[in-house]
Amino acid sequence: MTSVMGASDLCPQRGTMSSPAPRADRAVAAWLLACAALVAAMVVVGGITRLTRSGLSIVEWRPVTGVLPPLTDAAWAAELARYQASPEHRLVTQGITLEAYKSIFWVEWAHRLLGRVTGLAILAPLAWFAWRRRLSPETRRAGVLAGVLVLVQGLAGWLMVKSGLVDVPRVSHLRLAVHLVLALSLFALLLDAALGALGVSRGGGRPPARAVAALVAVFTTVTWGAFVAGLHGGLACATFPTMHGAWVPWPLASPVSDGFTAQFAHRVLALTTLLVAIFAAVDARRAGAWQRKASRALVVAVLAQASLGALVVVSHVDVRFAGVHQATALLVLGLATALARGPDRA
Repeated sequence: MTSVMGASDLCPQRGTMSSPAPRADRAVAAWLLACAALVAAMVVVGGITRLTRSGLSIVEWRPVTGVLPPLTDAAWAAELARYQASPEHRLVTQGITLEAYKSIFWVEWAHRLLGRVTGLAILAPLAWFAWRRRLSPETRRAGVLAGVLVLVQGLAGWLMVKSGLVDVPRVSHLRLAVHLVLALSLFALLLDAALGALGVSRGGGRPPARAVAALVAVFTTVTWGAFVAGLHGGLACATFPTMHGAWVPWPLASPVSDGFTAQFAHRVLALTTLLVAIFAAVDARRAGAWQRKASRALVVAVLAQASLGALVVVSHVDVRFAGVHQATALLVLGLATALARGPDRA
């Protein structure tokens, strides 16, 4: 992103943005960017958690006491015993050793810890900046909404895990999608607020239609990506660009509940997102420098994301490619968010 949009593009310029942000605003922007980075890390670790089947390793939700991992042999034995009573152990990981259990426990524990740290990183500075009256009305609203979202996100994460602690040890793909979309919404909100704190203005107050279309396309594609992940649809077909030799495989079932069809829908939506990004770049040719650079960067990022998606498919969902694929989704979303925030005209 920095190679396409220089650091100078993030700072206010005469004729395109407001006057230089005061020091307090830059401090607020640094806080918001740090929180966005924490959310990004949480999404990436969450993807690794899913890919390594670590998500059901902790079968209780203890928002406060769960911060500390087991510290003694007895505590580890108790944690393992709780896991052994779950359907995941009875049906999938029978006979797992304590060392093997620890390897999946630490991944899920790190994901939950990141969620707690992110919540504190949002809420504590929000209260301090608000008390010192260093927040603009727009930033204050964004901060409060971010605080609410991070709490809802934690609850959604537990409800997702809980859905896999029943007879079938697989989390609901619908709850997985909600969990991911909430996290990406939080990331976009924090990034947008940070750009606002840096002095980047929307000009007319409304994002350009090209930016709205890009955001809708990105979020829709990501939602179906979550369906594919939750339904193990990535393993349903390992050929690209066709699916088992067909451009439109038949018969198709529900794109919401069938893994094979969900993968096909995800491919179609990815292509749609690329076309939307290309349209945005063409439409922004006569717009301001911010819109031109952001839209061009978006095309490059979507192309990279699509290429990674193809690698995920043909590699039979290699964890490395799948993890990078999910991380790149954050870059795509970040550029779409920048497109929506930046001024339309120079």
